[in-house]
Amino acid sequence: MACLSKRLELLDDMIAKGSADPFVHYARALELRSLERLEDASAALDGVMERFPGYVPSYLMAGQIEESLGRPEGAAERYRRGIDVAREGGDAHAVGELGVALDALAL
Repeated sequence: MACLSKRLELLDDMIAKGSADPFVHYARALELRSLERLEDASAALDGVMERFPGYVPSYLMAGQIEESLGRPEGAAERYRRGIDVAREGGDAHAVGELGVALDALAL
C-alpha cells in the first residue's frame, strides 16, 4: 500500500504544480480507486469531467465507480454524458463502449 500512497502523492504534487494534463488528473482518480477510496475517486472523476469535459475515458470510469457504489442512476448519467461527448468528438469506439455499459445497467 505504501507504493500506492507514493503514487498518489506524486500525482497530487503534479496537480499542485499546475498540471493541465487531463491524464494526470484521471490517473489520480484511478489511484484513489485502487486504494478503495471510491467516494473520493468518484469526486475526482467528476472534477476531471468538469475541468476537461472532452476527456472521454473519465466518463466510463466514473460510471463504473458509480456502479460499484450501488448508484446505477449516477452511472447511467455519466455514461450518457460520455456518449454525447464521444459523439461530438467523433469517437465511435467510445460511443460503443459507453453504450454497452449503459445497456448493461439494470435500471
